[in-house]
Amino acid sequence: SGLIGKKIGMTSIFDENGKNIPCTVIEAGPCLVTQVRTKEVDGYEAIQLGFDDKKTVNKAAEGHAKKAGTVAKRKVVEFKGYSEDYKLGDSVTVEHFKEGEFVDIAGTSKGKGFQGVVKRHGFGGVGQATHGQHNRLRAPGSIGAASYPARVFKGMKMAGRMGGERVKVENLKVLKVVADKNLLVVKGCVPGSKNSYVIISK
Repeated sequence: SGLIGKKIGMTSIFDENGKNIPCTVIEAGPCLVTQVRTKEVDGYEAIQLGFDDKKTVNKAAEGHAKKAGTVAKRKVVEFKGYSEDYKLGDSVTVEHFKEGEFVDIAGTSKGKGFQGVVKRHGFGGVGQATHGQHNRLRAPGSIGAASYPARVFKGMKMAGRMGGERVKVENLKVLKVVADKNLLVVKGCVPGSKNSYVIISK
C-alpha cells in the first residue's frame, strides 16, 4: 500500500541528540480512489489512486474520472495491499503513514544527458603519466573486440545517456507527518528533481 506524492525539496532537521539529519520534504496526497480492481472483474485486487488535477483533459480520461465523481488526474498509480476497504471517490491522505516507520520511494532520476564512461560508470581513464599519453585522460580504452567476435557485446559499459531512469530507494525513515499541510518528511535523499512525482510505498 502507498501514496503518490510530489518532491518539494531537501532540508535538514536536528534530532534529540543535536545531530543534523538531511531529509526530503514530499507533498504526499491527498489522493483520490479513481478505480477499484476486484478479483471477480479484473483477476486481482488493487485500488487506483489519482493525484494532482489535470488541466487539459481528453474524453477518455474525463469519463474515467467522472465515475469517481472527480476531475481527471495527472498521475494515476495502482496499489495493492491496503487493509482498509476503499470505495470510488474516497480520499487517502498522508496520515496513512506514521512517524518512525520505513518506506520505499520510487521516482525518475534527474536526466544528465550524454556522458562519458568516467562519469557514467566510474572508469579511471587511461591518463597515466607514462607511455606518451597526452590526450586520453578520460577515454574508455579497449572494448575487447577482435576479429572474433568482431562485434561489441550488448550491455558493454560505454558512453551514453545518463539518468532519466526509474530509481527506487528502500527503507527511508519517516521523520515527520504534517497532516494539515499534507507533508511527509523522510530521512535522506529521494530520486528526481523538484516538483517531480514520486511513489511512496510501505
